[in-house]
Amino acid sequence: WRSAKYQTKVLFQMSKPMINFSEMISIILVEDITDYRQALKVLFNNTQGFCCLADYASAEDCLNNNAFTNADVAIVDLQLPGVNGIELIKALIQKNAGLLCMICTAYEEDENIFNALQAGAHGYILKSTSPAQILEAVIEIYNGGSPMSSQVARKVVQSFRKQHTQPPAYALTHREEEVLDCLSKGLLYKEIAFSMSISIETVRRHCFNIYGKLHVSNRTEALNKYFRK
Repeated sequence: WRSAKYQTKVLFQMSKPMINFSEMISIILVEDITDYRQALKVLFNNTQGFCCLADYASAEDCLNNNAFTNADVAIVDLQLPGVNGIELIKALIQKNAGLLCMICTAYEEDENIFNALQAGAHGYILKSTSPAQILEAVIEIYNGGSPMSSQVARKVVQSFRKQHTQPPAYALTHREEEVLDCLSKGLLYKEIAFSMSISIETVRRHCFNIYGKLHVSNRTEALNKYFRK
């Protein structure tokens, strides 16, 4: 990803939109790269409608100060020394449920994105995002939106499509359904093996697969869960 020095240069070179607000959006920054953190701080403090209440180089520094109790938005880096950004977001939300948290990072891996969203992040942008887009993202999250960089949004959409093109976790093969039907009739493994002309070991293997797919441990739970679905 681009160096902090380059990002800082770009941050100051680009013009900052002047936005009229009846209210000031208060922000805290948690970013361990000093140049980038200071550039963001200057950006917010020199743009109408924004105010940086505090900035920190670590999660621990942030949690040891009470500025987050008065902030509207927390912009958090993912990779921090000590406690990482995801754990910080969890802690911040526990202490201030109304705080809107947004990840600002160089990392766009699927696991990072979904872990952050599950932790309570309302947005996820990359450090390559332009100053104007960063301001827009803060406005969007403040107004109830969930801003994401285009690369991040694409990964979310792709994951969503992948989940909905796969069969549900409890989908059984035709053979497994036949075994489950025999189980519903109270047949023993040897009786199922005889009726289906397969070995007892094959029956056991089918049952193992059935229980695994349904996340159960016995035939009663399997029958209840599958036929309820």
